[in-house]
Amino acid sequence: MKIAHQQKLTRRGFLADASLLSVAATLGQRGLLLGGEPAIRRIQRSETPVLLETPLAALERFATPTDLFYVRNHFPVPALQADTWRLRVVGAVERELTLSLDDLRRMTTRSVTMTLECAGNSRSTLNPIVRGVQWGNGAVSTAEWTGVSLIEVLNRAGLRPNAVDVVLEGADRGEIMAEPRSPGVIHFAHSLPIAKARQADVILAHRLAGADVPANHGFPVRVIVPGWYGMASVKWLTRIVVTERPYQGFFQSLDYSIYERSQDLVTVTPLSQMQVKSMIVRPAAQERIAPNTAYRVFGVAWTGESEITRVEVSADAGRTWTAARLLDNARAHCWRQWEFMWRSPAQAGAVTLMARATDARGHVQPMTRDTDRRNYMINHVLPIAVDVR
Repeated sequence: MKIAHQQKLTRRGFLADASLLSVAATLGQRGLLLGGEPAIRRIQRSETPVLLETPLAALERFATPTDLFYVRNHFPVPALQADTWRLRVVGAVERELTLSLDDLRRMTTRSVTMTLECAGNSRSTLNPIVRGVQWGNGAVSTAEWTGVSLIEVLNRAGLRPNAVDVVLEGADRGEIMAEPRSPGVIHFAHSLPIAKARQADVILAHRLAGADVPANHGFPVRVIVPGWYGMASVKWLTRIVVTERPYQGFFQSLDYSIYERSQDLVTVTPLSQMQVKSMIVRPAAQERIAPNTAYRVFGVAWTGESEITRVEVSADAGRTWTAARLLDNARAHCWRQWEFMWRSPAQAGAVTLMARATDARGHVQPMTRDTDRRNYMINHVLPIAVDVR
């Protein structure tokens, strides 16, 4: 199976797509407020492989419904059956294992509610356009996953003292033809350092929101790595390889990597932790708001292995900032919803709204884009222009 890893884009196409996203968000918001089944659908970015974006209106809920949870696949969905699925654990372990789905289900279960963000979320906001899926701001969702701690499986196999990385390999496979090209057909795989793999909240999930993990989300078993970008949460897991040296696979060296600078040297570094980020959900871009009107600005904010402690809003393109109100208590691995009661100006005209977040480690959402992040980790402040009239 050959996969084009890059889509051709035009500026006109991007602007039209952004306009449709804004309309979809506004219509979807109305549907959610009416109650009952959501009157919105995910935004399709690609049919093969399947790429589906969560509409912004769905972010009004703390937990994202499964049928609105974003989907980022790299290759076609593999056909796996629950009764024949097997997980192999090999490499730097005392004893190799082969586990069935029933074996996993008999082990101690653990549930983790977490926010999962694609590393390329918000890519369509970049100018000039960069390669990769042109996500709007909806490649992010929150849900509860249930499964078995990865470390429990690794302990059964017995980690050797010289173990360094844990490579997680999915059943999905294909050949990437666009640059950087893959060396033929490869499986999607990503690794975790041993220290991260030992964390109890890193799980092999077989349940999503109380039901079996759906096919597009990795049935029957998907890895869930809280605090890290979505590429680490490998779908359709079938093999775990414990290595004695750092793994430098395709999807964390040639792809899903950024540049880091130290002592005048530039290093290619794999992506890992999500960065502090806030996003305005309402109003939608170019929404018309009456002058001198009270308006509830609403959004969400999240970070990696920390928690959001503050969100600020600017209604003058970043010249001044005022604290927003956090609507819920901090929960490990989860976004926080926030609101800001804003009165639109009496005079008609364009207004630029911004939101920025700060986490418990003191990391503040940056105002400008760091180009060393290539086409990933898009967490700078994203302005929303509205029309007051």
